[in-house]
Amino acid sequence: MKKFLTLLCMITCIFGLTACGSGEQLTEYEQQKVDYAQRLATEMVVPMLSQFQKDAYFDEYTAEEVEYMIGNQYNINVRGYGFTRALSSFTSAKEDIGEITEVGTATASIDGNEIIVEVEITGEKKNATAEVIFSNDSFMFLESAALNPSSTIGELMGVAGMNTLIGMGTVFCVLILISLIISCFRFINKAQENAAKKKASVQQAAGVDNAVAQIVEQEAAADETDDCELVAVIAAAIAASEGAVTPEGFQVRSIRRRR
Repeated sequence: MKKFLTLLCMITCIFGLTACGSGEQLTEYEQQKVDYAQRLATEMVVPMLSQFQKDAYFDEYTAEEVEYMIGNQYNINVRGYGFTRALSSFTSAKEDIGEITEVGTATASIDGNEIIVEVEITGEKKNATAEVIFSNDSFMFLESAALNPSSTIGELMGVAGMNTLIGMGTVFCVLILISLIISCFRFINKAQENAAKKKASVQQAAGVDNAVAQIVEQEAAADETDDCELVAVIAAAIAASEGAVTPEGFQVRSIRRRR
């Protein structure tokens, strides 16, 4: 019983993987629209866009007028602005690929409200891929188109090398800038040390000045005290010589040192 259940699980998984791997099947109506979009792109749209050399002619008309002109002349439903943008893309791409010599096979797929057709283009200078987008409805409006030149291996390698060079150059420039900023830190430290030393010397000089001022004040106070004591002694001696008990009434106007 266990072997049977294991075999049944394996078969279920295989069918599940097969269902996941298979693409979504188109209905008959969708397949008809895809086939018609391929024929329309290869037989009408790409040759029509290729024959115009410049799109300046259509710049004079509105989108509605362009839609009317293309609809009457080529029997193709287009969006006016989408057609002029597509014409600009084809005109600029033809400068790289040259004249279109052959319109190759086309592949189409449905993506929501759009039908995307990719057509292989052979040019005089290089090949390209034309991407033509139609509306996914019964009117099949040409929404937009673009001609994308194919890049050779050399061109891809050149672009990759340029991108690598730019990336590495940017990284090295940033690293050099960071190293320069780090190297400037020593100058900042020296400036801070010099400022600290200057501040300390100023504070030290101010402390010395304050100490000298205090010493001078103390000496002046001491001199004044000595002079007062000397005056009192002399006044008492004079009072004693005059027979007075106290020196009251005496007034010492000046004292001169006698040689």
